[in-house]
Amino acid sequence: MSHQILQVNFKFNVAREQYENTVTPLAQDFADVPGCLWKIWLMNEADSEAGGIYLFADEAAVETFKASPLVASVLSHPALSDFSIKQFEVLEKISRATRAPLAAAGAAA
Repeated sequence: MSHQILQVNFKFNVAREQYENTVTPLAQDFADVPGCLWKIWLMNEADSEAGGIYLFADEAAVETFKASPLVASVLSHPALSDFSIKQFEVLEKISRATRAPLAAAGAAA
């Protein structure tokens, strides 16, 4: 099974400080998601856009995550809108050649 990348972007309608204060307590909830190997939090303050890039162990882990109460709470948050959610298979061999942060993800081929 191949690692999967989940790319999530959305608009936010609160000040950056309020956004960060709201999501910071959720970091551990995201860290505890089964099969999620890491998440990078994204911010484009100029365009009021934020999001994340996730590395998952496999497609099943992504599907379980997308159906979770954690994702439902994010999608229904009144300060967030215009979601874009895209899923990609990781091209492991080529990604390792360009130093992708896959070492923490194990020795998948």
